[in-house]
Amino acid sequence: MTLLNNDVAHTLAEHLRAGTTEMSSTDLRVPISHFVSDERAAQERRLLTELPVIIGHGSEIAAPGSFMTREILGIPLITVRRSDGTVGSYLNICRHRGGRVEDESCGKKRIFTCHYHGWSYSREDGSLRGVPYDDFYTHVDKDRHSLRQVRTEERHGFLFAVLSGGQDWDADEWLGPEVDAQLAPYGLDGAEIFLDESFTLDINWKLVLDGAIDVLHPKFLHPEGVGKLIETNTSVWRQYGRHGQSFSPRTRMGDMARAGEPVDADFRLMGSNLFLYPNSMVISTPDHVEFWTVWPDTTTPHRSTTQIRFLVRPEKRTERIEKRVLRSWEILQDAAVNEDWPMELTIQRNAAAWPHGTYLYGRNEQSCQHLHRQLAADLGD
Repeated sequence: MTLLNNDVAHTLAEHLRAGTTEMSSTDLRVPISHFVSDERAAQERRLLTELPVIIGHGSEIAAPGSFMTREILGIPLITVRRSDGTVGSYLNICRHRGGRVEDESCGKKRIFTCHYHGWSYSREDGSLRGVPYDDFYTHVDKDRHSLRQVRTEERHGFLFAVLSGGQDWDADEWLGPEVDAQLAPYGLDGAEIFLDESFTLDINWKLVLDGAIDVLHPKFLHPEGVGKLIETNTSVWRQYGRHGQSFSPRTRMGDMARAGEPVDADFRLMGSNLFLYPNSMVISTPDHVEFWTVWPDTTTPHRSTTQIRFLVRPEKRTERIEKRVLRSWEILQDAAVNEDWPMELTIQRNAAAWPHGTYLYGRNEQSCQHLHRQLAADLGD
């Protein structure tokens, strides 16, 4: 844990001794319809295509010339590592008649070719390189028929892209210096994916994010698990523009603080959840970084897909560390799969059954308030 957060540790200790927590100035009420409305869901999906979102990790295309394909919010992408080490993305859509130009999920190629009519494109810039039977067309202007580019930038190992094709954005400005300072100590640009799991859930994407960053439920929903490791209803929230970070004390810090012992920003004493708006989270642990991305479904507000990855730097990957990381995964699975998501599923079903009124986010729920306040601001609520 970086020394930048020692002030947070001291603030947490003061709250633990006083039995208080950091609070916002007001409660927040969110319409229940926001979790079940088709119209609202369409607005949110459109917004997510217009903002920089994380589409992957650089280690997935580590070698020059490598590529990966995936579909995000219904948009098919090819993401490549160019010969000079930079990254780029293109729509995986042939400019002739719309076929996929690459079917493999990953690999290494110089040229992508559509198997429908053989049009081929350069990995380096997406330019149209070959048109079979070119003489039989009236005219194919190769400069106007390149693959459509989706600007992609790599920061701290994460691959950011604006899926709508917008070009006027900068990853450094999007993250800001405070987020940069929090991510830098982890060295994630040199990390590798140790574990990668995806879960499609019949739950609105915002409810999944709410549950993952909520600080009020550990001792109630996880009394025999996470609730024994993390203090309930004591946290500090730091807002970094559109992003933010929730810091929570572990029970060990609680014991030390209430005993009057000094505390600092040690992994063994406190954890943090860095929320990268609109739909990602970076959670710190001693041995790895837990990285979540939650995607709304493309057709219904009642479904989402949660991707959880554990990132580990290769020099730290010993047999002992691997066992500890796998144990962390067991704890997370028990909390999320067996407790968090079943509860959120009941909330989703109840919202569908009675989509009237509002849900209350209290002054002590700053971390959960943040996503809904920011979405409201961006959607003009």
